[in-house]
Amino acid sequence: MSGAGSPDISVDGTGLEVVIIAGRWHDVITDGLIAGATRVLEASGATYSLVRVPGSFELPVASKVALENGADAVVALGVIIRGGTPHFEYVSAAATDGLTRVALDTGKPVGFGVLTLDDEQQGLDRAGLPGSKEDKGEEAATAALSTALVLKELRER
Repeated sequence: MSGAGSPDISVDGTGLEVVIIAGRWHDVITDGLIAGATRVLEASGATYSLVRVPGSFELPVASKVALENGADAVVALGVIIRGGTPHFEYVSAAATDGLTRVALDTGKPVGFGVLTLDDEQQGLDRAGLPGSKEDKGEEAATAALSTALVLKELRER
């Protein structure tokens, strides 16, 4: 259920250990993201587990610990909806910058499934739910698996 222009990627994740780390805010949307990521990981043959954190701000530190303790990749899932204060910008930037830093510091992939939205409907449209136009959980898991395999190949050269 990928969006227009997205690549069609099929990944064999056999032997990879992946941790899905998901925030608890906006549970209908987040549960849809988790379901999409889970479908991809099960189909790929990867071993995976799910860890829940309070919100998107906590995704980077939990991702770092998971990657430092044996995970080959992380799928970070969260939902941040714009409100009437600058809180949205701060949390969005912290989650994005933090997850990028974690990937660079650990040398391991972080599938980015953090939705930054103007309203709840945008999240419902991207959560892989019935009637959704996209499945960002699926896309984040596919990106994490694909990148883990590319990094493994590069390291074996």
